Amino acid sequence: WLYAQGQSLHHSERGMASTFSGLILKNGTAHLFHAGDSRISRVRGGHLEPLTRDHRARSGRGGSQLSRAFGVDQHLEIDYRSEVLEPDDVLIFTTDGVHDTLTSGQLLAHLAMHRGDADATARAIVESALAADSVDNLTCQIVVVDDPGKADIAAHLQTLTALPFPPELSPGKTFDGYRIERELHTSNRSQIYLAEDVAAGTRVVLKTPSVNFEDNPAYIEMFAREEWIGQLAASPHVLKVLPATRARRHLYLVTEYFDGQTLRQWMAANPRPDPQVVQGLVEQIAKGLRAFHRKDIVHGDLKPENIMINAQGVLKIIDFGASHAAGFAEQTPDMERPALTGTNGYTAPEQHLGERPTNRSDIYALGVIAYELFCGQLPYGKGFAGPRDVGRLSYTPVRQIRDDVPVWIDAALQKAVHKQPAERTDALSALTEDLRQANPSLGYDRPRPLLQRDPAAFWRLLALASVLLNVALVLYLMRRT
Repeated sequence: WLYAQGQSLHHSERGMASTFSGLILKNGTAHLFHAGDSRISRVRGGHLEPLTRDHRARSGRGGSQLSRAFGVDQHLEIDYRSEVLEPDDVLIFTTDGVHDTLTSGQLLAHLAMHRGDADATARAIVESALAADSVDNLTCQIVVVDDPGKADIAAHLQTLTALPFPPELSPGKTFDGYRIERELHTSNRSQIYLAEDVAAGTRVVLKTPSVNFEDNPAYIEMFAREEWIGQLAASPHVLKVLPATRARRHLYLVTEYFDGQTLRQWMAANPRPDPQVVQGLVEQIAKGLRAFHRKDIVHGDLKPENIMINAQGVLKIIDFGASHAAGFAEQTPDMERPALTGTNGYTAPEQHLGERPTNRSDIYALGVIAYELFCGQLPYGKGFAGPRDVGRLSYTPVRQIRDDVPVWIDAALQKAVHKQPAERTDALSALTEDLRQANPSLGYDRPRPLLQRDPAAFWRLLALASVLLNVALVLYLMRRT
């Protein structure tokens, strides 16, 4: 595109060109992408080392020109390099007006002079190059690495999955520095215990894997990655996963203790909550989901059983074992995982058709929960059990079950649980806003077919019309004879 623009504007071979040096930081590694004569350098241990190569070709009279850059040609070759980062590494981005004018020693001197203030250092470097009569572009950006980030995902999972399953735990037993108080929940997939961290004197929750899956690599990987995801998705509305403070001898998960009940239990005790209460609950869940989505993670199994609520009405999302994150697929591509990890009724239709879950899949699940909070039922009956149900089942308006719910809320819910992801609400903020105030663009004020407004009345009228038609036909035949 840039090459075409340059040719059309300049009508010559000169064209338009732009240098580019990009950096992506991920899992303690710097990924560098480069074309042109801008430069990324690293300062480590008092030494400055360029990590990119200037793409210049000599021209007449000792000059040079760009040999590779955006817009020079229709095709572009980009240099790629990765470097493992260490604490206190400094990465300096400069254009040629800076690094062709100042020496490495001068750059290091500025770093030492303004230690701890990257912005002031970058400004001083540019001003120094300008004072030295630099006539080219003067740009400087500095990245200081305080913490290179978490260890590689694959290495983290490998460490955890190599641990044996814990023994059977019971109240009063001490295990890896934790004293078991009581069992909170058990299922065929895991056990959850209330425990005391003996050294810290605090209450925590231990989640241990079920021995039923001791020889199931996919289950073990899903259990182990729950710790990683729980620490990434930090939010007051996500159950906090606590980092390990001492060496573990078994595979388990430690979380904060959140004293409450599941949203399913709350719904049983509050079958017809006020719309404003529902709106507040949905907004809290949305805030928790947003913490996942900002890290490119899809929760994947959002349902009332995986949401806790305390006596003050605070909600927290729990259970991240079914979550989908691109980083895990990259690091463990050969691992066979379940094709469908959610729960019928809350799993988005596209997942039943074999598509990968996206943020809109979580929005669908949240829409189903909001629908259920209002009327105690699901929008598509029992949900989709397979691909055939996706085409067969249709949305049941909330107002058929609870006529005191405003029609504009019904319209918002219908869009949130639309079977087609492209037609579904596209953002958590949009869903919460549509539930707070009427959104005319949803078309709730347009007359709807009687079949949608009142199916029973539709079929009664159809039956009556059929009877009348048959009577008229009989009368007609009698006259003819």
